[in-house]
Amino acid sequence: MHISKKSITPTKIELTVTAEAAELAATKATVLTELGKSLNLAGFRKGHAPQALIEKSVDQGELQSRFLDAVVNELFVGAVAADKLRPVATPEVSVTKFVPFTEVECKYTVDILGEAKLADYKNFSFKKESVSVSDKDVASVIEDLRARSAEKSEVKRAAKNGDEVVIDFVGVDAKSKQDIEGAAGNDFPLVIGSNTFIPGFEPELVGLKADDKKTFTVTFPKDYGAKELQNKKVSFTVTVKKVNEVKLPEVNDEFAVKLGPKTVADLKTDIHAQLVAEKENQAERALESQLLQVLTEKSSLEIPTAMVDEEIERMLAEEKRNLLYRGQTWQEHLDAEGKTEEEHREDQRPQATMRVKSGVLLGEVSQAEGLTVTDEELQTHLAQLKQQYTDPTMQAELAKPENHRDIASRILTEKTIQLLKEYASK
Repeated sequence: MHISKKSITPTKIELTVTAEAAELAATKATVLTELGKSLNLAGFRKGHAPQALIEKSVDQGELQSRFLDAVVNELFVGAVAADKLRPVATPEVSVTKFVPFTEVECKYTVDILGEAKLADYKNFSFKKESVSVSDKDVASVIEDLRARSAEKSEVKRAAKNGDEVVIDFVGVDAKSKQDIEGAAGNDFPLVIGSNTFIPGFEPELVGLKADDKKTFTVTFPKDYGAKELQNKKVSFTVTVKKVNEVKLPEVNDEFAVKLGPKTVADLKTDIHAQLVAEKENQAERALESQLLQVLTEKSSLEIPTAMVDEEIERMLAEEKRNLLYRGQTWQEHLDAEGKTEEEHREDQRPQATMRVKSGVLLGEVSQAEGLTVTDEELQTHLAQLKQQYTDPTMQAELAKPENHRDIASRILTEKTIQLLKEYASK
């Protein structure tokens, strides 16, 4: 086999591979054996006829077609192994020369991973952010629990701070009077003073009674999530449908018992422990993110555009699922951003590139460190997942070999990240 390689870009190459009769003989023999298994020839058991006789008896077009398919695949696999290439997609193939069973020449155009030059990850130096939980943090959680357990009763008086009002509202551009997408709602419950709505909105509701209507103008914050609404003056018309007095429960042992713990002291201890665990987890994720960012920035690796495009598609698919869950359409989301779909897609490219590069580089680290996943580790993880997901459909998915490979890959990634953290904390 003769291999000629030409670089089109740092991540795309063209391979020209030639094989001659002696190398092709084994492939021909294999194809004839396969064809002979279904051939009935007088005097021979099926699949046991001599290959010379099989060759004379089979359809020559089928023989050449199957032979060529096999050779095209074998030559590519051989060339990849010989040059230690890392293809990331199925190659484009053209057969440039074919003398039946004696000579074949193929050209393959394929995207590959460029050479990776790892940063000196063993000498990274990072420390996990220290975690602390204050009494104020605990008190904030307790206040939230009180709000969730509050009793609400309808009143006929004017609304005051701390009351819940149920409202219909619609917002229009203060200048053009045009409707604004998403700035409307019906039967919307809002606690005055909760600061969960647009700044300046809630105070306007103080003093209103059921059936009252009021129009007022507020200015959206300059850092508001929807770019087209930043610093925008919007005129809202609000109709109050109901005013509810909110009675918060006292923080006593009776309140604590309803939530599980026996006393308020136990409740505070549990909340403190939970907040510590949450912040510890956040600190771990932040450290991992920092490590991956530095590994990616300080390492050298060329990746094909196609890999980034695939990652963008995965990111968009996940984003659309989340929007569907929240009851928002894809077009509504794009309109809120004030961007076209293509602009939104390109906004994802830096993050997608980071994800792809960090994934490949983690693989390089695991290979350099000789990390593997044992069957025992895989089976232990699978057992944990089966206990967590008892649904028969999920159990069936967990039994599939292809999912075992994905799970093993995730375990290996976790082991590699853990090793990087150990190096960084030395």
